[in-house]
Amino acid sequence: MLTLTSPVETRLHRLPAGAKLTALALAAVALVPLDSLPLLAPAALATALLYGAQGGAFARHGLALLRPLWPFLLILALWHGWTGELARGCAVALKLLIAVALANLVTMTTRLDDMIAVLERLARPLQRLGLAPHVLAISIALVIRFTPVLLARAERLAEAWRARSPRRPSWRIVAPLALGALDDAEQVAEALRARGGL
Repeated sequence: MLTLTSPVETRLHRLPAGAKLTALALAAVALVPLDSLPLLAPAALATALLYGAQGGAFARHGLALLRPLWPFLLILALWHGWTGELARGCAVALKLLIAVALANLVTMTTRLDDMIAVLERLARPLQRLGLAPHVLAISIALVIRFTPVLLARAERLAEAWRARSPRRPSWRIVAPLALGALDDAEQVAEALRARGGL
């Protein structure tokens, strides 16, 4: 498993996880009503400045983490271009890019155990409904940890496909990707059971 926390130490690393998650939630809510490029441009600039203020190495690493987003942005642009609403599509794509960049900024500057502690505190009221807060927190942490692993495995499968076939990778890589994910899940479940389970 991989951690998304950036090895480049910044001032944002020293801020409490709860404060960063609260700021992220407020920023996401503030983005919702913005529906045009002129309104979104200041938010995009502020996000870029936040990355840039942490240093060049940190900004480059953050930019690399946004790379898997380009197919979704391309689909949005093509769809809205086809429907004759290209400006609206660009605004939606920019809004998505800003939201993901801000979320990446939080995960890159927050240790996973700090995030788990915040999630556990937030989930405490759900105990009355029979949900164990630590189970929910660990489940979310595992999703965060495994996302880059699955993306890297999909990239390796696509490269293996391209090495063996002149055609582009197709849906046929989904089965080995799913089997690899199930294998990883089984290993993690065994490791959790060996350490006392949840």
